[in-house]
Amino acid sequence: MTPSTKSPLLELRQIGKRFSIPLDLAARIASRLGANISDETVHAVDKVSLTIARGEVVGLVGESGCGKSTLGRLALGLYTPSEGQRFWYGNVQGGQSPAAIDDLPAASQRAIQLRMQMVFQDPYASLNPRMRVGTAISEAPLAHGLIRAPEREEWLAQLLQKVGLDASLADRYPHQFSGGQRARIGIARALAVQPEFIVCDEAVAALDVSIQAQIINLFMQLRADLRLTYLFISHDLGVVRHISDRVVIMYLGRVVETTTTDEIFEHPHHPYAQALIAELPKAAGHKRNYQPIQGEIPSPLHPPTGCHFHPRCPHARPECKVDQPPLREIAPGHWSACILDQTDSR
Repeated sequence: MTPSTKSPLLELRQIGKRFSIPLDLAARIASRLGANISDETVHAVDKVSLTIARGEVVGLVGESGCGKSTLGRLALGLYTPSEGQRFWYGNVQGGQSPAAIDDLPAASQRAIQLRMQMVFQDPYASLNPRMRVGTAISEAPLAHGLIRAPEREEWLAQLLQKVGLDASLADRYPHQFSGGQRARIGIARALAVQPEFIVCDEAVAALDVSIQAQIINLFMQLRADLRLTYLFISHDLGVVRHISDRVVIMYLGRVVETTTTDEIFEHPHHPYAQALIAELPKAAGHKRNYQPIQGEIPSPLHPPTGCHFHPRCPHARPECKVDQPPLREIAPGHWSACILDQTDSR
């Protein structure tokens, strides 16, 4: 899949992640006595392919439990994939592009990992409460030789100013900051090692709406100034619409639709994407009858056969319970995974 004409930076090919839940003591005893019980497996991400272009902002959307955060951590290498590969298209010690990251020497892998960073949903939980924020921000660049100790104070002041914080705040502890300030600290820590690619995992979800707008504007400004590439994970379609160039919609571990931001909001194709877009508030002069998506998202322990969305889909057919529709290009740059794409009967 080639969703952009820009030079690619990172690619995931058929990547998947499964988590096994071991049996507890009672279940192990029952299993030894002949009960048909085995370890349970969570299918968090199911053979997802995704290319992220250099300088692009990709919005990753879906309900809680669909695998968004797991995919983000797979992209960064925080999780080891159960299947599939990651490819980096930047130059690595003079190597040719693309490079399968996990097949490179350890030194090259570390060099790539420095170019990828993450901004977490709860920056307070990701900060050491006993460490001053200036130390937390400068720790990694000092360890990797990106800055020298005599340069630290001046470098730190410039970085804090870049994210909208005063340099005098560097000696404070995380609990002494507001939520918006801690979000800026999380961004500063991600920027400290000069990354090219940043995964933002619900980075504004816990903030007030007015503070959300400030942080989103900061992300956009930093993108322009530093030529950053983002994978922006969010359940808030309004936020994604504002910041993203392209949107990827996930459902229960699979990508069901991806295209440009304007196209997905104007012409959603997959029934799940249509349902999500239909629930967005609109400044209309008439009343609307909101129809939420029927049912609950199934458990990833026991996902439905065929198309995962068929138990909740208003267009479901008998074959949807059996066949897993592939992701097909239904228009230039617009990909969807629905059996109705093959019949054009909708």
